[in-house]
Amino acid sequence: MADPSSYRPKPGQIPDSPGVYKFRDEHRRVIYVGKAKNLRQRLANYFQDLAALHPRTRTMVTTAASVEWTVVSTEVEALQLEYSWIKEFDPRFNVKYRDDKSYPYLAVTLDEEFPRVQVMRGAKKKGVRYFGPYGHAWAIRETVDLMLRVFPVRTCSAGVFKNAARTGRPCLLGYIGKCSAPCVGRVTPEEHRELAVDFCDFMAGRTGTYIRRLEKEMMAAAEEMEYERAARLRDDVEALKRAMEKSAVVLADATDADLIAVAEDELEAAVQIFHVRGGRVRGQRGWVTDKVENVDTSGLVEHALQQLYGEETGDSVPKEVLVPALPEDPDAVSEWLAGRRGSQVSLRIPQRGDKKDLMATVQRNAQQALGLHKTKRASDLTTRSRALEEIAEALGLDTAPLRIECFDISHLQGDDVVASMVVFEDGLARKSEYRRFQIKGFEGQDDVRSMHEVIGRRFKRYLQDKERTGEWEEAPAPTGPVPAPDAALASGEVPACSGEVPAPDAAPAPGADTAVPDSAAVPGGAPDPDAEPREDDGRPKRFAYPPQLVVVDGGQPQVAAAKRALDELGIDDIAVCGLAKRLEEVWLPEDDDPVVLPRSSEGLYLLQRVRDEAHRFAITYQRAKRAKRIRSSPLDAVAGLGETRKQALIKHFGSVKKLRQATIDEICEVPGIGRRTAESVAVALASAAPAAPAVNTATGEIMEENDGGSTT
Repeated sequence: MADPSSYRPKPGQIPDSPGVYKFRDEHRRVIYVGKAKNLRQRLANYFQDLAALHPRTRTMVTTAASVEWTVVSTEVEALQLEYSWIKEFDPRFNVKYRDDKSYPYLAVTLDEEFPRVQVMRGAKKKGVRYFGPYGHAWAIRETVDLMLRVFPVRTCSAGVFKNAARTGRPCLLGYIGKCSAPCVGRVTPEEHRELAVDFCDFMAGRTGTYIRRLEKEMMAAAEEMEYERAARLRDDVEALKRAMEKSAVVLADATDADLIAVAEDELEAAVQIFHVRGGRVRGQRGWVTDKVENVDTSGLVEHALQQLYGEETGDSVPKEVLVPALPEDPDAVSEWLAGRRGSQVSLRIPQRGDKKDLMATVQRNAQQALGLHKTKRASDLTTRSRALEEIAEALGLDTAPLRIECFDISHLQGDDVVASMVVFEDGLARKSEYRRFQIKGFEGQDDVRSMHEVIGRRFKRYLQDKERTGEWEEAPAPTGPVPAPDAALASGEVPACSGEVPAPDAAPAPGADTAVPDSAAVPGGAPDPDAEPREDDGRPKRFAYPPQLVVVDGGQPQVAAAKRALDELGIDDIAVCGLAKRLEEVWLPEDDDPVVLPRSSEGLYLLQRVRDEAHRFAITYQRAKRAKRIRSSPLDAVAGLGETRKQALIKHFGSVKKLRQATIDEICEVPGIGRRTAESVAVALASAAPAAPAVNTATGEIMEENDGGSTT
């Protein structure tokens, strides 16, 4: 590891003009390329106190052994030179987008005597007109098949073309009218080129001209009673319309634009690009990158623009480029794009209307691409093994943590405080082991205290199960009391993990820690896909398996609370760490400084995924719990009254208010409601205080209740 002060340039050596700089390692390999309006100011940022640098930047400057720079006259030249050097040197600390596949284009070879329409991949060739890229090659072939009725351009290979010319017989497409058969001289080279140019114009978005021309020819043929020709023209119009439908209109003003969206987290970023021509989406592509460089959304957009248009010229660079955030120097980037296109290019953020709506669609695609990439990455066995080894090495564990449990707290301004526990075994989520908790020990918002309570309850159950099964011959001497399982059940206490319900004949004591049924996490009582399976006796599986590592969502306070809970139970063989969201720092108990894993570390990626899954599980439960509380009704307190009979009561009387005013005999008139149930309903409604009536503030009118008991 090099000391940046050992290669820091002397004061006054660095010019204050625009330029591009390169950091090299001890082997003279270029590891980072950057540009700056003012080289002196930019490079000074790299040679400050290491503790003040971002972890990614700190890793780069300590890996480097020298820095050099090149002065240019303008910022546009700096942008172009930076792109060229990144392509040439492939620096390890620069953001490099990588395609997950080679995207196909629809290409028209206008450089040939008889232009050909075909699917092409790879580098673009001079003299070839490209449309796309498309997500799948079959999408191109379907479009071409429809358009060959109207524009019968050659699609055969050079070998097939020469063989047909030698034999004097066209291929099958020539016989069925989907090729003009220039190979046998049915059309001249000039006529065939005109067909190819018309094909390109239609694909470029100038569709209305051709459809109107064909419709006029169809009407003229019908007036002259050439009905067969009119029918063929009608079919041609329908074929063109079907081809247009395959790329629906998204921008009504027939705009030519590229829309770029970015989805990112602390470690990776995904970019999605929609190519819109003539108001229609003509192509789509995407990239994914590791964020080895300290870069924000603006920087990611700038790198994407460089990669997207660095080798493009002319119409391949659209008139308008829409982005989620402007680069650091938007004027220089716009000027660079204009130079590539040969005319002015608008670079901006969409603010309203169709373009903003389409940008939201592109953003959703970027989020989906990032999620899919993470799923593929997590499924690799070698990668998971390396991640577990990196975690063990970073945290000083004797063995790889094959079972990791992560805890997170969720609430809404102190209400409906809940917690989640997710389990990862061998680097994969084990959803059958997930648990949910309600915080019962206190009221209000206190994440540290909540974390202490949840960790204590989870591992208290672990000790109880261990003692019950006889695995624990000599009980440890915990600092806090550990009640025996029988004593806990005798007192009516039920651990408050999700899915744990009291036995039918044992009601919990007043104030006891109540259970959360599986259905509580899903509105309407639907089964929860994340819920744990049941044992044969109907009770949930117990906390019998201890983890090798406990991860908490938070920093030093949460880690200290979790460690204190384990110490109180006398558990000293389970490692604890916390993952703070701000800088993705890993905190260990009693350490003043965090453990900083490399940003490209598979271990950090796994910890982040575990933490994010715990957060998702917790917030899903918290939202569902809040929604269920909001939808509660006085009828919920009536034992044995299901949803069907509740709806029958509301439908019969019209509202809870009218049901509350009904007599027991009137309630008994509802089909399915016996006298005992009617009495229970009357008692429940009488004991429930009615909500204050709603008042129309404009008229002063008191508004009636609706079916659910709320005002309308």
